[in-house]
Amino acid sequence: MTAEAPTTAPNSALADAVGIGRSELVGVVGAGGIKPFLYRLTEELDAVLTSTVGIPIFDDHVAALAVTEDPVSALENHSRRPLGLVPARQSNERYRGYSTERVDEFAHLTSDQVIVKADGARSRLLKAPDDHEPQLPETTDIVCPLASVKAVGESLTEATVHRPERVASVTECSPGEALSPWDIASVIASHDGGLKCVPRTARVVPVLTMVETASDEMVADRIAGWVREHPRVERVVAVDLTESDPVREVY
Repeated sequence: MTAEAPTTAPNSALADAVGIGRSELVGVVGAGGIKPFLYRLTEELDAVLTSTVGIPIFDDHVAALAVTEDPVSALENHSRRPLGLVPARQSNERYRGYSTERVDEFAHLTSDQVIVKADGARSRLLKAPDDHEPQLPETTDIVCPLASVKAVGESLTEATVHRPERVASVTECSPGEALSPWDIASVIASHDGGLKCVPRTARVVPVLTMVETASDEMVADRIAGWVREHPRVERVVAVDLTESDPVREVY
């Protein structure tokens, strides 16, 4: 998709901070608040919300939902936005996701922004992906790898980190040791972490979540300073998604 000027809707603080243009496809990966981040972007932009992995039931976060194997027709037949698109129920609590190829196909047929859940972390604060993760469409315009600043100081265990053995392999942190700001930055900026499977033409905008206090802001400053040095990273956004204006800083 061709990038245009970011949206200027009055309630689009988060979308503007990320730099989302009209008709862009945004893939969200990582950990530390994927679901609230997805929902906030979708609501700000009146966007299309979909997934390439399993996603919890999100009916309350969209104006309309189409459970269909034909998303192209659904886009044509549903005028209400935000619009949720999923292929089927996976269980009473979750929907299945589309293939990445299917999302590539229908995302190009709408003028809407399309927000894609392309990863999952089981509500942990940090993760590094497994071999089959993430599931990013090839035509993704922006990839947002998420990580929580609250992971700093926590032990590298399954209670805090999804796939801790993967995080250990890309950091200097051993299982059970306390995670440092450098460890979080290392995961975000690693091709075995937040940059895994990022399409060659995509822009990368990491998001540091749960930045609630002055101490959290200091941690975010340190992490963002290191992450911004990576040539693939366009900017870093620090957020507190519990606030009406969630953006704490853009680096």
